[in-house]
Amino acid sequence: MSRRSRRTPAPLPQRDGIGPVRVRLPLEGPWATVREHLVERLPVAAAEVDALFAEGEVVTGDGRPVAADAPYVPGGQVWFHRRRAAEVPAPYPPVVLFRDEHLVVVDKPHFLATTPRGRHVTQTALALLRARLGLPELSPAHRLDRLTAGLVLLTVRPAERAAYQRLFSDRLVRKEYEAVAGYDPGLALPRTVRSRIVKERGVIAAQEVPGEPNAETRVELLAHRGSLGHYRLLPHTGRTHQLRVHLNSLGLPILGDPVYPQITDPAPDDFRRPLQLLARTLEFTDPVTGTERRFTSTRDLTAWTAYDRWAQGVPDPARPRTGTRNGG
Repeated sequence: MSRRSRRTPAPLPQRDGIGPVRVRLPLEGPWATVREHLVERLPVAAAEVDALFAEGEVVTGDGRPVAADAPYVPGGQVWFHRRRAAEVPAPYPPVVLFRDEHLVVVDKPHFLATTPRGRHVTQTALALLRARLGLPELSPAHRLDRLTAGLVLLTVRPAERAAYQRLFSDRLVRKEYEAVAGYDPGLALPRTVRSRIVKERGVIAAQEVPGEPNAETRVELLAHRGSLGHYRLLPHTGRTHQLRVHLNSLGLPILGDPVYPQITDPAPDDFRRPLQLLARTLEFTDPVTGTERRFTSTRDLTAWTAYDRWAQGVPDPARPRTGTRNGG
């Protein structure tokens, strides 16, 4: 039996593209009521738990509301939608480039997270597209950093998600990125950068450490003018922050990077000077249909096309250009 077939269906629909929370009640414990357990377990004030019960928001697996004084049932489960803090809306929406019964390919703007995490939950590409497209089971086949713009591949059918994920884990997707960084006439390019990158949980920056390389990137110079360079980056592996780390190691930190070479920690609503990194192309053989797929972002990197606007922090909608065909 597959993991999907074993999963208990949620008794509540999604809200803003986010499903409800399920809480399984431990087999043993001192609680007389379900409320007592939730007050102790949830990282919120008791008044917030009481509000959930008062509004009929806590339900059983078959969707029946649970009363605040309902007896605790060892091994039972309850569902509810978590109350979420207000989020700063992303400055620009994701743009759907391609959609069929298997895939949705989105051209993600800078500053929009791919999937819910931390303080970014409803303001993520996944949540926004689930709600907009009416596809509650839409799921990512891979991820793209919040600060990076460009292509993200999402799967429509849960049963097919693993096949598309394996494309990325098995390195069967040809990925092409572009970046804007400084230009060093003394740096010989193209070149392939190999190193060992380690990213510790809870630490913002990844580190290059001695040891067997686990990250590989080909770096090519597309053009340069003055002190700026426009680069093509071809990653062979997919370590966290790999492209940013490798360009920084060459002495060419990507423009707008708040982590490399120095952590600056901008405010969540500071949308000036976006990271000049773009996931430009995804190319692969579709594992479900056998179709040869090639998708191309139609966005531009503002520091290359209009450097003064980028440097001055002028908001730029970075809307995709029209007339570009994507698909199989």
